[in-house]
Amino acid sequence: MVALGIFCTLFILIQNPAAAAETGQQEEKEKLSLNARAAVLMDADSGRILYGKNETMAFPMASTTKIMTLIVALEHNEPDQIVMASAGASAMPEVRLGVHEGERYRMEDLYYAMMLESFNDAAMMIAEGTVGSVENFAELMNEKAISLGCTQTYFITPNGLDAADEKGVHSSTAEDMAKIMRYAINNEDFLKITQTADYSFTDCDRKRSFEVHNKNVLLTMMDGVLSGKTGYTADAGYCYVCAVKKDDRTFIAALLGSGWPPHKGYKWSDVQTLLDYGDKNYRYQTIDISKGVPDRQVHVMNGEQDFATVRAKQTNYRFLLSSKDKVHVESVLPGQLEAPVEAGQSVGSIRIFVNGDLTAENDYVTINKIDARYTWMERLLRK
Repeated sequence: MVALGIFCTLFILIQNPAAAAETGQQEEKEKLSLNARAAVLMDADSGRILYGKNETMAFPMASTTKIMTLIVALEHNEPDQIVMASAGASAMPEVRLGVHEGERYRMEDLYYAMMLESFNDAAMMIAEGTVGSVENFAELMNEKAISLGCTQTYFITPNGLDAADEKGVHSSTAEDMAKIMRYAINNEDFLKITQTADYSFTDCDRKRSFEVHNKNVLLTMMDGVLSGKTGYTADAGYCYVCAVKKDDRTFIAALLGSGWPPHKGYKWSDVQTLLDYGDKNYRYQTIDISKGVPDRQVHVMNGEQDFATVRAKQTNYRFLLSSKDKVHVESVLPGQLEAPVEAGQSVGSIRIFVNGDLTAENDYVTINKIDARYTWMERLLRK
């Protein structure tokens, strides 16, 4: 049992050795030329923001909404599930597949239509086929957003068309959209669908045939693209969210309001600027915290030994760092323990921060078992 009383240690652990040589390069972080009104570059491994512009400000996000639509649908449906087109779905505005009321489609075919061509009627059919209505599906989307830590995101529609209700405006932040993409790329079906260049299908009665083609041109612009989704509405402007692997690093880029017509290409130059910045400035480094977090002695009450040796459970960490990122460690231990103490027992915490943001957590653990100390009378009574 841990007794009351703790002590804490807080110290700077490391400044990257390349800092002096790359000071001028790092200053570029504040000078990126972006057209987007909000942007984020995220490390997909840790979720840490590497670059941000108005990243916590909420804006309409257009069809990048469909990233969440697909994830929710994949987690609730079977691919061969049949969906019938409603009057509402058949009345959706451009861009659209052009479904007719009463037609039936496989759920998986609708996924491709939604993600490759961004068809709004396909998104509505997916929502209605999953839980009966757009409103019920939006509830699932918002619940999922909250579970992913998206605190400033509000979904009303499954297709991202501009919308508002009594609770707010259909909107998100660049940071929240990056969080959603970070989660999505761990789903193999999501990756398979969004990486597909071309896809063909029919309605269930085989009366109509369709071919859809991927509008994410980044797939052909560079190697390593894992996924991406474009978007545009009058309120949102051009939006884009993508995940790109460069060597051993995976970056998430999110852009909201990256220009309006006729500047359709702004999003491609903006995403290239963000990815070039990440590629140029960030490398994985192994950080050894053992010198800063040495073995410690903690007093043990009523034990056969007076002190327990505790040690960091893990001492080597691999972080994506720039030349000026600062890493520090905070350790917290109890003032005393009460016997018996088991070997390998967690008795304290170690938290690692990069530039003040919590990036990793681990424990102090005991090295040896310490039995309780009993008087001769207690020993006799235990027999």
